[in-house]
Amino acid sequence: MLFSILIANYNNGKFFPDCYKSIMAQSYTNWEAIIVDDGSTDDSVAVIKEIIGEDERFTFIQRSENKGCGYTKRECAKHAKGEISGFLDPDDTILEDALQIMVDEHKDHPDVAIITSRYALVDMKLNFIENGSHGSAIPNDKSYLTFGKGALTAFASFKQQLYDKTEGIDPNMKRAVDQDLYYKMEEQGEHLFLDKVLYNYRIHENSISNNENLYKAEYWHFYAIMNAYKRRKRLGLKLDNFSQNYASEYASRYYLTRFRELKHSKKTTSKFYFIWKAIHASPFHQFKHKIKSLLLLILGRI
Repeated sequence: MLFSILIANYNNGKFFPDCYKSIMAQSYTNWEAIIVDDGSTDDSVAVIKEIIGEDERFTFIQRSENKGCGYTKRECAKHAKGEISGFLDPDDTILEDALQIMVDEHKDHPDVAIITSRYALVDMKLNFIENGSHGSAIPNDKSYLTFGKGALTAFASFKQQLYDKTEGIDPNMKRAVDQDLYYKMEEQGEHLFLDKVLYNYRIHENSISNNENLYKAEYWHFYAIMNAYKRRKRLGLKLDNFSQNYASEYASRYYLTRFRELKHSKKTTSKFYFIWKAIHASPFHQFKHKIKSLLLLILGRI
């Protein structure tokens, strides 16, 4: 089986050498690497081109315009030729047996659409910090849509022919792109969890979970969840306890969170927007709290 390693790069030139070394160290050798650069403004293009050289296993695609993570990862998947694909961020690395383990498991489980594993958190020099807190199997009576809890995470690999049956990665998404992918792959078959660390996630200043972009990530997670709910309802797929009421309350909680983040700011228009969206999403969810907040906002007390 050919394994397609998918790398969406934006301004990670200084980290790519470590990523490259982890690819070259793989015990499984039947792989290709698809690298799409999303209009980087650092030296990424020069660094990547110099490192991969004329190695035909690497396909490098350079985009002059920055279009975001969703568009770039969709481009990666579009050019994959392997039976199995998996994303590797250019600032992270995979363990040397990661591809071999994934290929073996896909062979042993032909009906499984996506296989995920555990990950480790590492510092700038790839020194181990701790094992990641996410990653688990999903109970039989649940789906990733309702169980959530970060169950599906890196390292993740999926059968390309099943991915091709989906709508593909949403090119409009700026964050939570992997979550969108996981929902769509779950809709094509079973999920298998490997209780093994196969991926090193590097913690640095640009990590989404480590900077001011966290609220943007929250929005796109919400976007992915609601789209998955609507898609599964349209297709008649399993929703378990993700009812319309559940979805509405989820939306209400999300907008209330955004409102609270702005509560003590001077962004009055934004505060009105989020409290109104919370009321509209589910009028009776935390009704008293929302009405009180709206009245205090009208009176200029918050």
